[in-house]
Parts: sequence; C-alpha cells; structure tokens
Amino acid sequence: MSVNLPNWYARQYSTNIQLKLQAMGSILRPYVTEGSYVGDQASPVDFMGSVEMQDVTQRFAPMGRVDAATDRRWVFPVDSDLPQMVDSFDKLRLLTDPESKMVENGVLAAGRRLDKHLLNAFFADAKTGVSGAATTSFTSANEVDVAVGGANSRLNVEKLLTVKELMRAKHVDFEREQIYCILTAKDESALMREAEITSREFNGDAPVMQDGRLVRFLGINFIYCELAESVLAGTNEVTIPVWVKSGMHLGMWNEITSDISQRKDIQGLPWQAYIYMTAGATRIDEDKVYAIESYRS
Repeated sequence: MSVNLPNWYARQYSTNIQLKLQAMGSILRPYVTEGSYVGDQASPVDFMGSVEMQDVTQRFAPMGRVDAATDRRWVFPVDSDLPQMVDSFDKLRLLTDPESKMVENGVLAAGRRLDKHLLNAFFADAKTGVSGAATTSFTSANEVDVAVGGANSRLNVEKLLTVKELMRAKHVDFEREQIYCILTAKDESALMREAEITSREFNGDAPVMQDGRLVRFLGINFIYCELAESVLAGTNEVTIPVWVKSGMHLGMWNEITSDISQRKDIQGLPWQAYIYMTAGATRIDEDKVYAIESYRS
C-alpha cells in the first residue's frame, strides 16, 4: 500500500493576498501646497511683482507712478480612473476574496499618479495670464549642469552647494521654508561615496543620516522618489527637482475615491472595484523651483 500513498498527498494554498512590492502611494503630496477646486481650470495664486523706491531729486516736481507687474498662475484638472473586476463565477472558485486588496492596490496607484502629475509639472510650461492662455517656461538659469562637480557626474556635494547658491541669490528664504530634493537609488549611492556626506569631521552632530538613509544635508531635505528615474529621464541624465513647498501646487477637483459595485450589464454579474480622481499640478513660482542634472549612462 505504501507505494500508493502519493495519491493522498495534500496541497495547501494561501488564504492571504499580498500586494507585490511597489511605491506605496503618493510620496510628494506632503511637500507641496494644495487646494480644492471646481470648474474646468483654477487659479491658485495671483502674483504682484516687486517694486523699487525712487529718490526725490527736486522740490515740488510732478509725481509719477510706479506700477507693479501682475500675473496669474493656473492649474488644470486631469481625470484618472482604474477599473478592476472580479467575475462572480471566479469568486466561487477562490479561497480568498480579492476585492479589498484590489481597492488598496488601486489607491496606491492613484497616489503614484499624483506624483507623476507633480513630477511633470516641475519643469513643464506653466499656464499664466488672465485666463491661462499664456505660458511661462522653466528658466535654464535655475539649472545646475550635469558637469558640475565632475564630468558626467551624478548628484554630488558640489551640485548641492551650487543649487543653494542659486536659490539664495534669488532671495529664497531658508529661514521660513524647507528645501526639498528628490533622491533616487542611483543618486543616493553616489552621495554615499562622498566624504562630506559620511564623515563626522564635516557634519559633527548634524542629522545627515538616520538608520542608513540620507535625511538632510546643507539644510536640504531628501525625499526618496524612484518614480523620478522614469518620469524625469532625458538623454543620459535625470533632472532632479529641488524646491520649496510654496513653489509647487497640487489641485484636487475630486479626491481619490473608491467604489465597489456589481456590474449588472455584464454577463456573470462581476464585482467592480473602481478608483477614480481628478487632479492637476503646476509650478507656482519659477524662482522657487530648481533643477540638478544627474548623469545616467
């Protein structure tokens, strides 16, 4: 009989559904300004430019007038959705009910979509003017060249010093606003090879690293966002954003919304996990957003 025992071998199947490794929703949302809107476009801010006083050079002269330049910035909504279905016939054959995990998976995807909106908006043309018909381009004067700190170099200390110099020269107030810099795996690896980053001789008790990850250096906070590697990739380089919170804006027309319902119009009456949202992003102020070119072979 022993030779027939394999006929009784048991199989045990998982009763758990686990999401595959992925970016867990929106990473950048906490580090930009945000507003809620209705309509087909919205203006998060009106601008008034700086003015300069003039010396009075003669007595009782006619009084002139100084007009400050004005502008308006616009953000436009983009509709996004993610429908996922489970056939009622399939559910009869499953040990687990996948609907809750499908919703969780969809919400994470929606968060990543928000980050893509923001990543694209860092350096895209921004819509300006009375009704948003004009465009304002990102200025190359706010860009740190790929060769700074070494030919064909990735993110390095010299580039961080240079971007801080550019920001301070444009009157970015480091006392009032935090500076953020996106960090990807390749640029983290490059920075970790720099003595100024890892040596206490340069940093003392400054919190450059925590639990093996780069947190802050030169007053710049690092935000890990691997999505930048694909969204901001160019020819042999990735453009790394450096910004302050008031320089970027996320507009929400409809928050990330989930709905589970049964589709009566499809054979088998499947259950649908539907995730949808409406959102858009824009650069608010060109002099509050900067770029570092990081080499990729």
